[in-house]
Amino acid sequence: MANNFNFYSPTEVVFGMDTHRTTGKYIKKYGGSKIVIVYGSERVIGNGLMNEILSSVIEADLSYELLGGVVPNPLLSKVYEGIELGKRVQADFILAVGGGSVIDTAKAIAYGLAEPEEDVWTLFEHTRTAQKCLPLASVLTIAAAGSETSMGAVITNDKTKEKRAYDDNLSRPKFAIMNPSLTVSLPDYQTESGCTDIMMHTMERYFTNGGNMEITDEIAEGLLRTVISNARLLHTSPLDYNARAEIMWAGSLAHNDLTGCGNAGGDFATHMLEHELGGMFDVTHGAGLAAIWPSWARYVYKNALPRFVRYARNVMQVKSEGTDE
Repeated sequence: MANNFNFYSPTEVVFGMDTHRTTGKYIKKYGGSKIVIVYGSERVIGNGLMNEILSSVIEADLSYELLGGVVPNPLLSKVYEGIELGKRVQADFILAVGGGSVIDTAKAIAYGLAEPEEDVWTLFEHTRTAQKCLPLASVLTIAAAGSETSMGAVITNDKTKEKRAYDDNLSRPKFAIMNPSLTVSLPDYQTESGCTDIMMHTMERYFTNGGNMEITDEIAEGLLRTVISNARLLHTSPLDYNARAEIMWAGSLAHNDLTGCGNAGGDFATHMLEHELGGMFDVTHGAGLAAIWPSWARYVYKNALPRFVRYARNVMQVKSEGTDE
């Protein structure tokens, strides 16, 4: 039986080649004038991407400040640094140039700037609820987390080694620039870890024994088959634009809640366990998920055997005619 649900995904997606050259226009469309641009490694500087984005920002007559150095499993200390920079320049818009870690950092900075009298970490401790958030957007360079259209953010407290998530529709990005060609320079390990994260965002909504919708199941299964086939293709043909495009769009669809509509909430235990590994040992997120999920599956499968059988047949294309188990 289908469960009641709300579906809310307000982010404007700007998808395709050279779309990053329109970034300034879209910031202006959504009211930004003083921008903090958050990024991770110097790769986006060295490959010329940042210069192309800045050209569009300058062309739109916007002012900006750069904040680099975001790392995987993004740190609270960098969030605090961004909040202080944003206060100093009176920022009214945050732009993330990167993947999930950069976008999550941008979201946390946006929360902190909107409520400067509060400590942003208390949101991730779940001792209060956000009332405001500065507008933000992203230019995506890694297909994985789905943070470019989601309500979630995950930050690691570098003092306590706690990795915590906070979900709130206030932080849904205004727009996401998604140019698949920006991901071709990623190492294979990062590409495949991203594909694993996309699959897990779908699978943790899919594996439930409390009610499902057929259309949602079909969407999830199609997405999973698409990611599997294109992940294999990118392993041998990393420059394949079409495969990059399939993976990038799958990343957003996997985590904007579409693949959980009408389901009984799913089971995100694997993600929560991986957050502990990431916070303590700085594990690459997708790799940590790949290590944990099989153990979770072995532990729970008898309680939801029909779901595992359906997954085996419809996603993994298992043809065996034995017992369900």
